[in-house]
Amino acid sequence: MVNKQMALTILIPFTVLSGYAMAQVGYLGIWNYNRYSPAGWQVLTDLMIALVLVLSWLIPEARKNNRNPWPWVLATVLTGSFGPLLYLITAKQTPSQE
Repeated sequence: MVNKQMALTILIPFTVLSGYAMAQVGYLGIWNYNRYSPAGWQVLTDLMIALVLVLSWLIPEARKNNRNPWPWVLATVLTGSFGPLLYLITAKQTPSQE
C-alpha cells in the first residue's frame, strides 16, 4: 500500500527530529518557541488548519473502515502529525491495496 509505505518513510525521520527537539527543549518548549512572534503564530495556525483538514478526512475514513476514529483524533490533537501517520501505518490492507 503506497500510503502505508509513504507514511512510514515520513514517520521515521520525523520521529528522530521530534525526539531531538524534545530532548533539547521539551514538549512545552516546542510550543513556547512559536508563542513570541507573529511568524510563530502563523506557523501554529497553519498547523492547526492542516490538521483539521486531515481530521476531516480521517474521521469518515476510519468509520468507513470500521475503525474508531477517536483515538486517532486524540493522538492528532496531542502529537500533531503522528496521529494521522500512525493511522495510515496501522491500516489493514485490502487485496486491491497490496
